[in-house]
Amino acid sequence: MKRLAVILVLCLSQTGCLAVMAVEAVTDVTIAVVTAPIKVVGGIVDAVTGDDEDSEQED
Repeated sequence: MKRLAVILVLCLSQTGCLAVMAVEAVTDVTIAVVTAPIKVVGGIVDAVTGDDEDSEQED
């Protein structure tokens, strides 16, 4: 009976870890989804305007 109680306590303590991991995963995905279009648009704007970092260093 003691073994069953120990196993139940260990299992219950792990559910908190799983919840934290799920929240972190959702947060990471959300950040990636939000920043990806910003990076793409920034790259397109740089390509269209001809904004080149090399020309800034020469000036």
